[in-house]
Amino acid sequence: MGSIASYRDLDVWQKAMDLVTACYEAAERFPRKEEFGLGSQIRRAAVSVPSNIAEGHGRSSTGEYLHHLAIAHGSLMELETQLEIAHRLGYLTPTELREKLELAGELGRMMHGLIRRLKERRARDSNPDS
Repeated sequence: MGSIASYRDLDVWQKAMDLVTACYEAAERFPRKEEFGLGSQIRRAAVSVPSNIAEGHGRSSTGEYLHHLAIAHGSLMELETQLEIAHRLGYLTPTELREKLELAGELGRMMHGLIRRLKERRARDSNPDS
């Protein structure tokens, strides 16, 4: 695995940023009464994903990185739930929901891959004789 100079170079971070943009655009179309309700919750959860990926990347240990990726994954699950709620309330069309959930699903798979590679690297580093 090559060295990544910046979190901005991570495909997973870039995909998370795409999801933030998509969620902000969707929340802009919610009813005004949701500006500080569900719309705010969706924006907050969406922003948490790339923020935690970036913070974890900047940490000094693999364990800390994994911890922040776990938080990012939890925020992603929270976001998916909130998008489902927005759909049930009629704020997102079925197509909008499907597009966002597909993006979230792809991001989740990318995060799982990164987590798996980091765990493998940590195991290899802690047992150099194997």
